[in-house]
Amino acid sequence: MKWCVLLAACVLAASAEPIIYFREQFEDGDEWQKRWVESKNKSDYGKWQLTAGKFFGDPEKDKGIQTTQDWKYYALSARFEPIGNENQTLVIQFTVKHEQAIDCGGGYVKVYPADINQEQIHSDSVYCIMFGPDICGTIHEKVHVILSYKEKYHLITKNITCKHDELTHLYTLIIRPNNTYAVKIDNEVVANGTLEEDWDFLLPRKIKDENATKPADWDERLKIEDPNEPKPDDWDERELIPDPESKQPRDWDSSMDGQWEPPMIPNPNYKGIWKPKIIDNPNYQGEWVQPDIDNPDYVPDDTLYRYEGLGVIGLDLWQVGHLYYNQLNIIWLHCYH
Repeated sequence: MKWCVLLAACVLAASAEPIIYFREQFEDGDEWQKRWVESKNKSDYGKWQLTAGKFFGDPEKDKGIQTTQDWKYYALSARFEPIGNENQTLVIQFTVKHEQAIDCGGGYVKVYPADINQEQIHSDSVYCIMFGPDICGTIHEKVHVILSYKEKYHLITKNITCKHDELTHLYTLIIRPNNTYAVKIDNEVVANGTLEEDWDFLLPRKIKDENATKPADWDERLKIEDPNEPKPDDWDERELIPDPESKQPRDWDSSMDGQWEPPMIPNPNYKGIWKPKIIDNPNYQGEWVQPDIDNPDYVPDDTLYRYEGLGVIGLDLWQVGHLYYNQLNIIWLHCYH
């Protein structure tokens, strides 16, 4: 798999140009190793190599870093100038390619606080943002967008399907200062909305009114029996009737044998239990729903988008197949749409 990351910002200025804080395109040979730090938290992390992969457009420009060993953990990171995104749009963008049919593995990036020890990064290290594809079989093919808020991780509630093939794909996350976001794959928007609605950062604005009860006369019956349809006078509901041809035996002694009753036989005129036809209920009110009320514990937050002191981009992965990164971009952008 090949990676490329870019970090940039566009302040509100006459030029309205983005300021790029971090960009990695692996265009200077082995110099990338001076910018990227391998974690020493585990002794058996997988190794990376610089390569253009099995197929490419340009053998030099398309070079990136690739995992070399299957069934391995990987932990690699690079540092950039500590930044915060108050009143600015954040863009995290990278390309990734699985050069073999992958069974299970992550292809995402993590953005860490600036004070993290890069040589001790591991799977449980505190991060601020996790973004990118994660594949395991054919039932788990999703794009992770996990954001930290008040020291807790929050997963996006939408299911975003990632690309599962052997081609290079561009993944982009945009977080705006108006608390909206967008996720793009190959520059096509695959998810967007608001941070408040699509993550569980805050308590809900509305809750069910626990004191509300369904009115006693609330009619939820969609269909009813027609009350205006009478049963026909000749409708016979008797399943069994006394045998009309049976006669009391001559030697029947009522004092000894009790009152004689003829045997029962199936009623030839039996029509079953009569039921009126079913009609739409004219008084149907729909299913009763407990009404919502304002949640007294809800507290709005206009700064859900905001992060302070970001300073490290990392590749903390479990990989079964070869993973290839060509471009990794993190951008602060005030004018990005």
